[in-house]
Amino acid sequence: MVKSKLPFNHILVVFVIFMAIFENGYGIGVNWGTMATHQLPPEKVVQMMQENGFDKVKLFEADPRILKALIGSEIEVMLAIPNLMLQQMSDDPGFAAAWVDENVTSYIYPGGVYIKYVAVGNEPFLKTYNGTYLQCTLPALQNVQNALNHAGFGSRIKATVPFNADVYYSPDSNPVPSAGDFRPEVRDITIKIVEFLYSNDAPFTVNIYPFLSLYSNTYFPFDYAFFDGSKNPITDGDRTYTNLFDANFDTLVSSLAKSGYPEMKILVGEVGWPTDGDKNANNENAKRFNQGLVQHILSENGTPARKGVIEAYLFSLIDENAKSIAPGPFERHWGIFEYDGKPKYELDLFGFGENKGLVAVKGVEYMLRKWCVLNPKADDLGELPKNIDYACSLSDCTALGYGSSCNHIGVKGNACYAFNMYYQLQNQNTWDCDFSGLAVETDENPSDNRCQFPVMIAHGNPVGLLLHKEVFGIFLGVLEGFVVFLLLVS
Repeated sequence: MVKSKLPFNHILVVFVIFMAIFENGYGIGVNWGTMATHQLPPEKVVQMMQENGFDKVKLFEADPRILKALIGSEIEVMLAIPNLMLQQMSDDPGFAAAWVDENVTSYIYPGGVYIKYVAVGNEPFLKTYNGTYLQCTLPALQNVQNALNHAGFGSRIKATVPFNADVYYSPDSNPVPSAGDFRPEVRDITIKIVEFLYSNDAPFTVNIYPFLSLYSNTYFPFDYAFFDGSKNPITDGDRTYTNLFDANFDTLVSSLAKSGYPEMKILVGEVGWPTDGDKNANNENAKRFNQGLVQHILSENGTPARKGVIEAYLFSLIDENAKSIAPGPFERHWGIFEYDGKPKYELDLFGFGENKGLVAVKGVEYMLRKWCVLNPKADDLGELPKNIDYACSLSDCTALGYGSSCNHIGVKGNACYAFNMYYQLQNQNTWDCDFSGLAVETDENPSDNRCQFPVMIAHGNPVGLLLHKEVFGIFLGVLEGFVVFLLLVS
């Protein structure tokens, strides 16, 4: 049988595309959060990122385990300083210098970690923070950049501030992008930050979430949240907007222009779509949005007001079951990959039009295949609601909410799901599957085709330690036999 070969000119085209992506930095970045009870080994996650072609990653803290795993990977890194450190960074330049020395300088060497940005805080001007970080963000930014400069990294590592999109707006009287301006109560301090960023050739970083507009407004036009066309585009002078992302981005462009910085670099720090926890949060919509975003970025068309390449970081890499759900139950389900590193849907990151799957994290070890469910023999269910509430208060039951993946399984199913989530997060301890005698362990998987009852990964838990102890016991037995042999022959 003769196999068909790809013509040389096609190979050349593919090669040129790859070179353009990697030499010019057009690759898609991704946010890697770690607010999970059972985390995958960082080395395996980095390997997965490389195999899938993610060449940029944004971290929410300088986790030494992750930084160590990134050594030699050539993945471009944005490190982050948490909001809780901003006040001390603001008050003490020495603290900023010490942080840079420990988390930047220590990893900058040939073959080390490719650090390009330092994110000072995360959405510090968010309305819900009630001004907590308004006064300390700019001096913290200045101290961090000065520390980078003093360490000799100022020309290649830039400090920036990831802002939420609520720092700018268009007035209700003229809700179009060209009318955009910074929110009055934060305008002055935001412009001062813009001035400092611009003077250091650093980008203005913004997080844009079209999903949240859909979530917060029942009447928001559904298709306008995506990239594949809208029946009712918005006209703004000679510009036409068919999707919310472009309109939001250009509202920022207008806000910067009004402030005197029309050419300010913009970096999209977070953008994505969740897959559970809301009626609009599912794999189908997430794939539609994220694939549309990737195609939009790779087209290099930019937006109506800002032509050219858009640099963006998808949110997020892996689900985080310990995140706060104050903004909504969907907060724990932004991942492109499940908690165990399995891709949720197909995503073509290079724009080749190939509908092939992403590469999963390899070599994941799980706990034993057993679950905790409602005891079918339980006849007094008076304590059931209280026990369900208890289990959910200490685990993740967001999949049970309205419109979510497990919303259909009924009261007894809800009990099974809640009991199992608590049981798994407690590392399958038998005593954690009791719930006033209402629960029982089982080796029969209670999942259905829509609702998955997970078994947690075993990395770093007692199951993994038990396996190591068994191996260690075998080793001791062999060693003991060897010692006896030496005594006999001596």
